[in-house]
Amino acid sequence: QVQLVESGGGLVQAGGSLRLSCAASGNIFKVNVMGWYRQAPGKQREMVATITGGGIINCVDSVKGRFTISRDNAKNTIYLQMNSLKPEDTAVYYCNAIVQRVGVPVSYEYWGQGTQVTVSS
Repeated sequence: QVQLVESGGGLVQAGGSLRLSCAASGNIFKVNVMGWYRQAPGKQREMVATITGGGIINCVDSVKGRFTISRDNAKNTIYLQMNSLKPEDTAVYYCNAIVQRVGVPVSYEYWGQGTQVTVSS
């Protein structure tokens, strides 16, 4: 199986910073796209930022210039550096990865358990 373990959430004042980490582990042959999604209360889950194994990044307009996604392929780990946080960034942040397991010819999507980010005004 594959596990995604997130860390780094918490409570921060507006204008502050947090760094999220997500490590993929298990019976992994290859990790393809990894990314961060978030879900605020009463809202649908939305993509925040994704990064391919080759470093191609896609992110939502609302976080451009404030959030930076990065990746360590050797560790199957991604990071989300969040600066200039705003109250509207408050949400549960989920790690997502498309993973091919050893001996399995197709890739599957996996999710982490989520980590709470709360930004106070």
